Amino acid sequence: MVKKKVQTIGASMKRTFIMPNDINSISQQCSLLDLPRSTYYYQPKPVTERDLKIMNVMDEIYMRFPYYGARKMSRALKRRGYKVGRKHAGTLMARMGISAVIPKKSLSKPHPDHKKYPYLLKGFKITRPNQVYSADITYIRLKQGFVYLTAIIDWYSRYVISWRLSTTLDSNFCCEALNEALNHGHPEIFNTDQGAQFTCHDFTDILKNAKVKISMDGRGRALDNVFVERLWRSLKYEEVYRTEYYDVSDCYRSIKEYFRKYNQERLHEALGYRTPEEVHFNLDYKIFQKAC
Repeated sequence: MVKKKVQTIGASMKRTFIMPNDINSISQQCSLLDLPRSTYYYQPKPVTERDLKIMNVMDEIYMRFPYYGARKMSRALKRRGYKVGRKHAGTLMARMGISAVIPKKSLSKPHPDHKKYPYLLKGFKITRPNQVYSADITYIRLKQGFVYLTAIIDWYSRYVISWRLSTTLDSNFCCEALNEALNHGHPEIFNTDQGAQFTCHDFTDILKNAKVKISMDGRGRALDNVFVERLWRSLKYEEVYRTEYYDVSDCYRSIKEYFRKYNQERLHEALGYRTPEEVHFNLDYKIFQKAC
């Protein structure tokens, strides 16, 4: 039972459990955690400055053409003066956590311990805040490097409930954002894509324990999670592409301020030119007029 439980934990999390000065050797600890020693000792190669520039260009291309796979991405990069082959483009896309959002055959087998859940929102009427939450992950460029951003949004009001930054694509930062979101409200349904961060037991168990129904997008169907995709587009064009973040702290401060303005000040045509905060908490904008 313990062995089976350990198998549900990601390799990055297992590495944090290893204690070099413990009475048990590294080899023994790896064996207990079902973690190959090579994985524990592995040090990922730093991203080159050239690849960082390419990834930043790819991010802009992907925002405009999310249906580009590695082949078209390679062609688009070459038109911009970057000689990048299809395989290398695919490697960088995987590192960024992006893929072409078009219907496609299942090219990889899912992890045997990661259950895929059906999409529950087709034809589902969303009539109030805190009824349906949704989450996704995107890539954010820095001056020297990059980070990943996850955000949880309320479908009815477009209100950004919680968010986290991370330098790695493990599930920890997604779970932290989820716990904060569930402290805010208790949705009927929580929708994500089929990414490993959302299908892992650490993430789905939190939802199960909270009695929240789990919904997952159909593979390659970006419109299943359309409101988060629109949030990323707004964030990228209104903030990220206009700003050069020096480091993670700088990025955190800027995105925190952007989400504050997004929730409290940015008017949404689909919300009757109200802000997400006004809709989410059923506030009257006239109150703010009197206060000014």
